[in-house]
Amino acid sequence: MKKIDYTIDILNISGDKVADFELDKDVFDGSVNKELLHQVITSYLANKRQGTASTKTKGEVSGGGRKPWKQKGTGRARVGSNRSPIWRGGGTVFGPRMRDYSVRIPKKMKIEALKSSLNAKLLDQELILIEDFQMDEPKTSSFVKIVKDLKLDKLKTLFVSENVSDNLYLSSRNIEGVFVKKSINLNAYDVLNCKKIVLSKEALSVVGERIKKK
Repeated sequence: MKKIDYTIDILNISGDKVADFELDKDVFDGSVNKELLHQVITSYLANKRQGTASTKTKGEVSGGGRKPWKQKGTGRARVGSNRSPIWRGGGTVFGPRMRDYSVRIPKKMKIEALKSSLNAKLLDQELILIEDFQMDEPKTSSFVKIVKDLKLDKLKTLFVSENVSDNLYLSSRNIEGVFVKKSINLNAYDVLNCKKIVLSKEALSVVGERIKKK
């Protein structure tokens, strides 16, 4: 297990250090449960599947009530319906059917996976703590400057805030590779799906309380 430095820098939106922050050892204990992460993330992706792909069998295709030609005497192969799978426009054999892909994962496992994902980001030095990044006006160029000042341009980055205001959402939504999420909705997939994760102090506090409540 890698050694954790429990003191992390707090940056401002210009990327300058403004203070030291002591991490909660109940949240950041260095443990990364890879098996649990795999199970939870696999279930998360499965639950996103709609499962609406469906084809019609011979019995579901409309038409085909009348025998195309008589059984004998035509010189052609016998056939009972033009909805047969071997006919154009007929039914489909072994095609996809509507199904439910969802997998239920207990809440405690989801929270433990979130804890493991945050520890993994901290150990890989891919977790950044910032004072705040709320926007006073909906301006994409201002948020682009924040991303560049934090040296995160061209990196897939998740910004986690306690509250996602309309200004913050509108300022970030058109920036490629940049995502914004409320801390109360953060999950393990969100964390691991991005190269860097940027949390405000308030967001880290909310996430920490969620983990310790499990």
